[in-house]
Amino acid sequence: MKHGTRLSRWEQRTRTPLLLLAVLFAVAYAFPVLAPDAPDWVHAACRAAEWSVWAAFAFDYAVRLALACGKWAFVRSHPLDLLAVVLPLVQPLRLLRLVSTLLLVGRRARHAPQITMTVYVAGSVVGLMMFGSLAVLQVERDAPNGNIRTLGDAVWWSFTTMTTVGYGDLAPTTGLGRLLAVGLMLSGIALLGVVTANIAAWFISRFERDNAEERRQTALLEALTAEVTALRAEVARLAVAPGPQAANVPGPSSPGP
Repeated sequence: MKHGTRLSRWEQRTRTPLLLLAVLFAVAYAFPVLAPDAPDWVHAACRAAEWSVWAAFAFDYAVRLALACGKWAFVRSHPLDLLAVVLPLVQPLRLLRLVSTLLLVGRRARHAPQITMTVYVAGSVVGLMMFGSLAVLQVERDAPNGNIRTLGDAVWWSFTTMTTVGYGDLAPTTGLGRLLAVGLMLSGIALLGVVTANIAAWFISRFERDNAEERRQTALLEALTAEVTALRAEVARLAVAPGPQAANVPGPSSPGP
């Protein structure tokens, strides 16, 4: 119990710093992609920031693993966190740490289930859009036959791919770009399924509440009807039966001779 309390306190204290580190990681990843002609020291600083954020993620995971009561159970219940730590810091997989950290922060949020799901889906959509846009731009920008040359093209391609619309006006031509497209399409389908299931669950819970309220009102009406029927029967019985005084009063005596 004590270890569980310490783990909860650690996760609560590191929730905001992890979010800030995730933002820093996003900036450090995106700036070299958006500004490839930046000075060398800028690229070096971004790489140092990425390594620093990765080291912070690894340290956080190690601390939480040490504070957890069941080590193997913790590893099995946090696969995305472990994946974010063990993946090598290479292109284009390094942004997966940003997405996993945003999801981790969303899971740690102390909100109602509907709000948690909203934060989860919104963070996933933003992270995947950023991941897909930046990664495909970096891969396809210098491809000989590529047609994704600007950030606007990359964002448009990511949006149409995630929503499985696929107009075909923009498409990756390299093997890595197509691999990214497959991952983005599968992620988009999964997110759409989560959103659809969440909306369906909300409607079902609303209908169940309405049905429960209707059943409660019906039961109250039935009880009230039964009570009124019983009262009517009692009134009718009292009206028909002679009163106790009327039964004991003698009738008029016959006149004497």
